[in-house]
Amino acid sequence: MAVLKVIEVLSSSTTSWEDATKKAVEQAAKSLKNIRSVYVQEQSATVLDGNVSEYRVNLKLTFEIE
Repeated sequence: MAVLKVIEVLSSSTTSWEDATKKAVEQAAKSLKNIRSVYVQEQSATVLDGNVSEYRVNLKLTFEIE
């Protein structure tokens, strides 16, 4: 039987929401093993001078505990 844990992670990117998600998973993988899934819970963006300047994601990351 596998035991899974879910944590909440925040990330941002100046490129896209997809890039912010990718960065969050890559950073988390540096200290967590057995990442199983990611669920993007919320997306937002900041606007500067009428243009999107930063994409932000709030996501839940699921990983298996050994």
